[in-house]
Amino acid sequence: MNPAYHPIARRRSPLCLGLLGSLLITATTANASHQSIATLPNTTHPKTTTTAAQRQPNSERSLSFFHTHTGERLEIVYFRQGQYSEDALARINVFLRDFRTGDVASIDRRTLDIVHDLTQQLSFQGEVHIVSAYRSPKTNEMLRKKSKGVAKKSQHLEGKAIDFRFPGVDTAKLRDIAKTLQRGGVGYYDKSDFIHVDSGKVRYW
Repeated sequence: MNPAYHPIARRRSPLCLGLLGSLLITATTANASHQSIATLPNTTHPKTTTTAAQRQPNSERSLSFFHTHTGERLEIVYFRQGQYSEDALARINVFLRDFRTGDVASIDRRTLDIVHDLTQQLSFQGEVHIVSAYRSPKTNEMLRKKSKGVAKKSQHLEGKAIDFRFPGVDTAKLRDIAKTLQRGGVGYYDKSDFIHVDSGKVRYW
């Protein structure tokens, strides 16, 4: 959906398969209906120059995910005592894999921090509903043939982009708050009810 760098895909390995088993994710049937709330009036948001993570650099950062395609769940602390947990990041990489092919790649920790900071800005304590994260070249090419909105050099190919929604939060408001962070790309998909964030150049669509 947006410009990025040349993709480097990583195939599944025994380690990745082992991580899949260790996630202990409970699969559930994804609920296709989402709670609707009144659209908030447009307001002008000042630029956010200091994020929650920057104000408290040593505080824990955790995320709770629900994958809308696989029905998997993951609740995890990925940053504590001033450093990222490599084990937690590895589990997140598996969770946010290309669900169509099973390919796994490293998810950019800066993108995870953007999602985390959005939960802090909105005091959101629920599950982040994942629509798409890492995308293999094979999947990206397939999607490009179906839609003009998929970029040839998508940030998803580099593990730098996540498409998601916060259930119960107006998606337009979520987009507006994401834009104030000034930390990368922000896309808004009204009909599909999700936003895209990535750690690339600051741009909006």
